[in-house]
Amino acid sequence: MISIGALWLPIVVAAVFIFFVSFVLHMVLPWHKGDYKKLPAEDEIRDALRRHAIPPGDYMTPYGGGPEAMKDPAFIQKMKDGPVLLITARKPGNMDLGTPLMQWFAYCLIVGLFAACVAGTALGPGAGYRAVFHLVALTSFAGYSLALMNDSIWFSRPWGTTIRNLIDGLVYGLVTGGTFGWLWPK
Repeated sequence: MISIGALWLPIVVAAVFIFFVSFVLHMVLPWHKGDYKKLPAEDEIRDALRRHAIPPGDYMTPYGGGPEAMKDPAFIQKMKDGPVLLITARKPGNMDLGTPLMQWFAYCLIVGLFAACVAGTALGPGAGYRAVFHLVALTSFAGYSLALMNDSIWFSRPWGTTIRNLIDGLVYGLVTGGTFGWLWPK
């Protein structure tokens, strides 16, 4: 067993590596270019929504309020008529990437911390690269990816987007596993 304190270096170095790998996947390669589409009549829809000063949050239309709506004929008709939308409204203004980037890095540290907890409990000092790589890669892949399928299952996110994100998570898991294998205490 290895303490988390002894694994601080692979946790931090893996987070730094993942931060840069994610930059390449999202900003350099065209891999995620098709994840979002432009709304038809975007300006008209934006003008209509702007009049309502919608606060930041998640919204659904039509909105039923609970399971009882599934039996309400008016709600059922609205669902049939469409559009059916799940919308995330953000605060208006310039897109500030500083906060999300800091949160992403913190998330990378958290995934590394959990992978370190699992591997540090299961493996001792001097464990072989392959064993460390395997356990950390699987654990960090789970941390980066598995819950993403929930958005396609329940919220109709296109499976193509989810699969690209799962592949990203696999890459992040492999990089994290490789980093831990390289820096594992002897």
